[in-house]
Amino acid sequence: MDFPANDVELVPEKIDDEKEGGPSFKCDLADTEIVHKIAQVFLPGLGTACVDNTTGDVFRSPASVAVDMRKEMVDYLTQRSETFVAESVILEGASETEVSDHPYDIISDFVDDFASSKRNLFSRVSGWLLSEKREDKIEDFVQEMEINGFWLLDGREVIAETLLKNVDFKNAFHCNMKFNSAEELAEHVCHCSFRSLTCKNEGCNARFCASHLEKHDSACPFKIIPCEQKCLDNIMRREMDKHCITVCRMKLVNCPFYAVGCQSTIPHCMIEKHFSDTSHSHLLYILQRIHKEASEEDLKRRVEQVEMVASSNQLAEAQNVRSLTSKVKDLEASLGPLEVHIKNKNSEENVEISNLTNALDEAHIKNKDSQETMETSNLANASSEVQS
Repeated sequence: MDFPANDVELVPEKIDDEKEGGPSFKCDLADTEIVHKIAQVFLPGLGTACVDNTTGDVFRSPASVAVDMRKEMVDYLTQRSETFVAESVILEGASETEVSDHPYDIISDFVDDFASSKRNLFSRVSGWLLSEKREDKIEDFVQEMEINGFWLLDGREVIAETLLKNVDFKNAFHCNMKFNSAEELAEHVCHCSFRSLTCKNEGCNARFCASHLEKHDSACPFKIIPCEQKCLDNIMRREMDKHCITVCRMKLVNCPFYAVGCQSTIPHCMIEKHFSDTSHSHLLYILQRIHKEASEEDLKRRVEQVEMVASSNQLAEAQNVRSLTSKVKDLEASLGPLEVHIKNKNSEENVEISNLTNALDEAHIKNKDSQETMETSNLANASSEVQS
């Protein structure tokens, strides 16, 4: 499909002074982010209108009506935006639902209303029955317009800026200041909070108004910032997560002896110091693994023996469970077998049973003495009654 080459040209906004002799130089700057966002809505809206207006028509295609449809759309949006203030007053009194006053939402609704008004009867039926196919056709046509350079973004942004100023009656997204001379206006533009800026971070092409500089700078993915884990490197923000979990020297890692008992989590660059500070504990964990039946006292004595026969670097060089286990076994070969004092579980059980038996015997004896005392008392009372 071939698109006509002509494009829509807009005449710059003309300022009508409220009274003769008033300020005649108006600042026309607006929030570039909102303008760009609004401009992105136009092509999908135009694509929808063209597809729905030609559905079922064998003599017309979406591309054949695109130019005329675009002109109708611009006229419609301009008219709606110019009468928006009056419409909003009427709707505010009649509608119970809250209506957004954000320019993007307002103009998006205008675009949707225009597209809906261009749907013919056939498109309404087929759009309901074959909604997925309809959406595919609209998406394909929008892509076709973008590829062919139909209605370029710069032209759309000019229209979007005009519409924005018409509906932004609170002046929240554009500057409405007026000046008596061009010199005053030029001086203001250099400091206006709506002046357009381009991000200076290498690789970022974002545009925004000056009032959003701090917000963009705090989130720009291309900004170089210090490492979040306090290493000495400066990293691009969008690469920070990857840096922190891969090459950062301060990334937290489990101790290599985690599996045998050391639950420490330390920065990667501090592993050597951790080995040096906790070599005694690591050695004890390895000996516990080798001599499972040994008591804690036996293992502590063995640690001292191993440390005495080992050289200063011999244990420090072993930085994982496998290598330290091998070193310890070699050293133990020169020390001889470990004297293990295993607790006799049967003896302990016998002692417990004996204690329980003794307790039961004592309770039985006390109970028997109590019964005998009671019988003696009853006999004495009976004897006294007979004598009386």
